[in-house]
Amino acid sequence: MIGLFELLQKIEKNSGMYLGRQSVSDLFMFLAGYEFARSQSNDELTQEEEAFYNEFQPWLQKKIGVRSVTSWAKLIMLSCHDEKTGFEMFFRFLREFQVRDHVEDVIAV
Repeated sequence: MIGLFELLQKIEKNSGMYLGRQSVSDLFMFLAGYEFARSQSNDELTQEEEAFYNEFQPWLQKKIGVRSVTSWAKLIMLSCHDEKTGFEMFFRFLREFQVRDHVEDVIAV
């Protein structure tokens, strides 16, 4: 099965093919289904994929200064109130999240 981050690149470039529209809520539900399908087929997540599923929401809470158990999609929607803008914000946040360890390593040195 295609990896999570490769899939996300494809979704960002051609959201209509995967989601029908640019929607952060639809993206969240799609990724929940993707994670379920991976688990049902015994296709283990990579370390980076596990980090996304386990750490992205808490990281986003800290990033935007909101404490909540709600989904990352709803956290993003608190900031923009528009599905398309939320979809675009998700990918900006994702890129930041993916480089967070590298930035922390540089700061620690």
